[in-house]
Amino acid sequence: MSNALQFPAAPNLPVAPNDWDARFQNQFANALRLYFNRLSSDLQQLSGSQGGQRLSFPYGSFSSSATQNIAVVTNAYVVQLDTTVFGNGVSLVDGSKIRVDREGIYNLQFSIQLSSDDNQPQDSDIWLRQNGTDVPGSNSRFGLVAHKNPGNPSHLIAALNVFASMNVGDYLQLAWSATSTNISIADYAAGTGPTRPAIPSVITTLSFISART
Repeated sequence: MSNALQFPAAPNLPVAPNDWDARFQNQFANALRLYFNRLSSDLQQLSGSQGGQRLSFPYGSFSSSATQNIAVVTNAYVVQLDTTVFGNGVSLVDGSKIRVDREGIYNLQFSIQLSSDDNQPQDSDIWLRQNGTDVPGSNSRFGLVAHKNPGNPSHLIAALNVFASMNVGDYLQLAWSATSTNISIADYAAGTGPTRPAIPSVITTLSFISART
């Protein structure tokens, strides 16, 4: 059974006769009564304590289970994604593009597992691209301390949320750079002692916030 609301169509009201007719009046009133009763029932389901369960907005959740590296510190790289966790009007395209099917204001959130195996403190920048173009003012810099010892890297979760105004078919990407090729976006397998889940290299979500005014 669908959980969506089925709002009633406007009633097909009868054409009034030239002279007053009780049967027409009753038919007219019954058509309006039925329509407003159904409309009132739907509105009560929306405004009740659990009314929000009937609403559906675009959203998407995506992740990557691969370690990502840079080859040149003066280049920018696109953050890759390989898994769709949830998707409703928001989809993953070409392994990095998060595309929307409805215009509006969206909230992009990301969590990126940075790792540094460098023996000096280093930085990594992460910013937003929309339709392949860098979004002004969207960059953030994350500082990583030196590794603990060779082969035992330092770690940092880079997390942020950014609002974006999007049209139908627009897409967002995350881009990144680093001051050392020893910095990576790292994934880690599930662990034991205690048993714990794997660590994705990237987790990102895109949620519809509002129609544009």
